[in-house]
Amino acid sequence: MPHPSHREGWDDPSPRAGCPRITLTPVSSNYTFKQRLVLAIVPPLAYMLICLLGVTLRFEDIAEPGTEPAYHTPPPLIYALWHRCLLACAWRFRQGNIHILISQSFDGELIARTVERLGFVAVRGSSSRDGAVGLRNLQRAYLEGNYCAVTADGPRGPSQKAKPGVTQLGQFVNAPVGAIYLHPSRAWTLRSWDRFLIPKPFSRVTVGWSAPAPAEREAVQAALDRAVRIAESRSPQPSNP
Repeated sequence: MPHPSHREGWDDPSPRAGCPRITLTPVSSNYTFKQRLVLAIVPPLAYMLICLLGVTLRFEDIAEPGTEPAYHTPPPLIYALWHRCLLACAWRFRQGNIHILISQSFDGELIARTVERLGFVAVRGSSSRDGAVGLRNLQRAYLEGNYCAVTADGPRGPSQKAKPGVTQLGQFVNAPVGAIYLHPSRAWTLRSWDRFLIPKPFSRVTVGWSAPAPAEREAVQAALDRAVRIAESRSPQPSNP
């Protein structure tokens, strides 16, 4: 996973710099006029707000003993995270050319067009209805030598319960699955299915890294649970709940 302060060949070498715009795919003609209007307005506005918030955040990395944050580990890599920490993740790992699985729904289109502006590559599909297409595309991205990320409980939950998609990807390419969780010291919590976190300005965000897990559903769930405990406790060896 690329580190924000070490971006070889990236357009944005500064960890506090804004994000350059990138070329986006045209809006599909399948959307209604209202949806096309929303797609034209919301992603650039969300991008701007994320950048304004992101430059105020401070990040701290804590990893399990024997594990290092994977910023300087060359691709390909697979990482799982929970949907609720996606906003902080989008800023921390911006401009890293990370391929992330996003559903083909209209909400997914909004998210895809926002994160593309932050330097992510949206791979369309999900871990549920259209998962076969999404996983096949993500498998191709991995085999082409890219970083790949999956929100393990997306797109609709249940919250913090790993679905089989990310483990299937690991099995397809015979690779382990890393797990991270980003915990803001101060945040607004939305009343959504995932209790989505919006870090408050000038808060500290702890990035918890657990050791890569075998591509098995129970092992990935356990790794994500450990990443949560590491980030929330700010300790590499948190006590079990």
